[in-house]
Amino acid sequence: MNDIIINYIKEEISLESLDEIQLDEDLLGNGIVDSLGMMRLIVFLEKEFHMTINPEDMTVENFNSVRSISNYLSQSRT
Repeated sequence: MNDIIINYIKEEISLESLDEIQLDEDLLGNGIVDSLGMMRLIVFLEKEFHMTINPEDMTVENFNSVRSISNYLSQSRT
């Protein structure tokens, strides 16, 4: 799951060319993803993992890093 998220960010929405993204790296704070990119990421995740992400779950805590996104998706799918 982490690799899918990282590859999508690197290939589709990163604001700059990146060699790697650490699991705990602050995606918004470090300027890797902007707010529009985050919305694109959410749409991608919904399609890729066949789920709906509720607006109230779209928080910094759930989408701050690749690890937090993976944790959120894992909890939401059970």
